[in-house]
Amino acid sequence: MDVRWERLTGPELKALAARGALPVLPIGSLEQHGPHLPVWTDSFLAHELALAAARLATDIPAIVLPPLWTGLSEHHLPFGGTITLDHATLHAVLRCVVRSLQAQGFTRLLILNGHGGNIDPLNVSVRELAHEFGMPVVVTTWPNVAPVEIAQALTTQPGIMHACEGETALWLALDPGQVRQDKIEEAAGGNAGVQAPAGFSRFYSFAERAPRTGVKGDPRAATAEKGQAMLDAIATKLAAAMRNPVLWSPPEKVWEA
Repeated sequence: MDVRWERLTGPELKALAARGALPVLPIGSLEQHGPHLPVWTDSFLAHELALAAARLATDIPAIVLPPLWTGLSEHHLPFGGTITLDHATLHAVLRCVVRSLQAQGFTRLLILNGHGGNIDPLNVSVRELAHEFGMPVVVTTWPNVAPVEIAQALTTQPGIMHACEGETALWLALDPGQVRQDKIEEAAGGNAGVQAPAGFSRFYSFAERAPRTGVKGDPRAATAEKGQAMLDAIATKLAAAMRNPVLWSPPEKVWEA
């Protein structure tokens, strides 16, 4: 079975809804990723990871929507290449997606996020959407799906950063032709910037947080083998979450007397 929503027909998708299929919406961004990775990185990786997981979960079945290619990325604007939404617009788009799915008979949605700037707004949106539509809407950010396995695969950093060893390794495993390998040395080193003290939150642009090239982490250590190890681990853990009944119970109707 093809797990890509856009390759199926309307009647095929209505039949999948009747079977209780799980739609998966990847969401990323369109933003700078240093001199060596495309601005499409977060959207591309979220989509590819969702597809890999759905191919392991055809028994559910899981169907992957085309990625929502822009999120909240205003902090990357100083480096160029970035298109961003604001929170109200992002929530409105997600609301329309959920409303459309429900109108066709789907009863749940998994959102797979690939961009750090989306984490907080998505956490708020999914709880509001669950209340409004009375259906489970679940979000996860892929570096949080298999953090131990990601840490084991990497050698210069404990987890995913930005245009780093991890993201570069995934590109090398999935589509190495998109990595400007002659720019990796330029991307590495000398990017330390400011950050708020632990327990405090405020806005900093990436020109403040990673001032030289907008890269956090060291992409020089990336290999396709590391990328494939992360891809396999994330897909396996995500497929298991798709089957976990704890995630897919209907939300309690707390707004009803």
